[in-house]
Amino acid sequence: MNVDALFVASDFPAPPASGRTGLVLTGGGARSAYQVGVMRAVADLLPRGAPTPFHVITGTSAGAIVAANIATYAANFRAGAVTLERVWRNFHIDQVFRTDTPSMLRAGARWLAALLSVGRLASPPDSLFDNAPLRRLLERRIDFRRLREVLATGHLDALAISAAGYSSARSFAFYESRVQPAGDASPWSRGVRAELGIDHLMASSAVPFLFPPVRMHDEYFGDGAMRQVAPLSPAIRLGADRLFIVGVRHDHKQAPRNLDATAMPSFGKLFGFMLDTLFMDSLHAGVAQLERLNRLVAQSSVPSPEGLRHIDSLVLVPRADLSAIAARHARQMPRTVRALLRIIGAADSDGSELLSYLLFESGYTRELIALGYVDTMARRDDVVALLEPGMRTAAGGRHPTRGRCGITSA
Repeated sequence: MNVDALFVASDFPAPPASGRTGLVLTGGGARSAYQVGVMRAVADLLPRGAPTPFHVITGTSAGAIVAANIATYAANFRAGAVTLERVWRNFHIDQVFRTDTPSMLRAGARWLAALLSVGRLASPPDSLFDNAPLRRLLERRIDFRRLREVLATGHLDALAISAAGYSSARSFAFYESRVQPAGDASPWSRGVRAELGIDHLMASSAVPFLFPPVRMHDEYFGDGAMRQVAPLSPAIRLGADRLFIVGVRHDHKQAPRNLDATAMPSFGKLFGFMLDTLFMDSLHAGVAQLERLNRLVAQSSVPSPEGLRHIDSLVLVPRADLSAIAARHARQMPRTVRALLRIIGAADSDGSELLSYLLFESGYTRELIALGYVDTMARRDDVVALLEPGMRTAAGGRHPTRGRCGITSA
């Protein structure tokens, strides 16, 4: 068993049990609206004005953007959740990338010129879309100075944002923490202590081909889901011994009816499949491995030589197929983007997977927020139990049972 590939490196002693709760938010583009709904539900389970119940917060891709917002409001969790919900409920795609006709035509013309001149007269664009609007939105909405304040006051222990280096071909967790992860005995090869900023968020959410890579730390970085084989590792490395994990991929997806398996898949379907593969977090396999490690720790009468410790976890994933929801809102896409989807063969059901990651429009995001809220409230007892003691007051004074390790699609 490769312990390092799971969560804890054998040559890196785990921090002692600390009662820290970690929040892990996976990636998924517009699908992360589901995570916003989960955070809003957690806020309603907390007393008004309560600080965050999460000591360590980690995020990947769009999940990193949600994570950063939640982290900066660690002193007042409800305020952060409400602010986050307000933005996502009123999302429009032009807040994420340019969709106006001139911008789309310029990008298309540049691709054509590069193709016709074999790259001699023009180079292809850095990406399909220009996501400069997203940077401006993040600069207005996320204040990293506030992050340093909540770290200094002890409302938060750490925030980690994952991004993948194109030269190193590795996924790294860039983290800002008020504590040293697991001591000074040996380095954390995939962890980089840094002063986090907008570049880290832009890099973590830079989906290949769709959005341009970001240069930072002497390398170009892209979406954090690439090369990420252990999405739970950063939270555990930073001292969490309970994990609340929110995924954005339905676990029991069924093939569409009347599917012609002999038909050649369109480029749009292939690209959507690629994105689904990129964001297909390994939660189920990871939690199963975590359960085995927990049993190993429970059966051992002596401290583990590999520094293993018991980790409780609860995973929430959507109870509905988000691609099917996206298909119902396809007409909300700007005409320019719908035209592009038609060109690549993603205008019908073949494109619903791709659409579910790109549809930053309020009708779709509001439905996902509502779904995340309902799914969380359906598991209220489990959520309260895991987040003990921070949510003991919300449970009406009842002492919650110990958090369980499991996955639910509500």
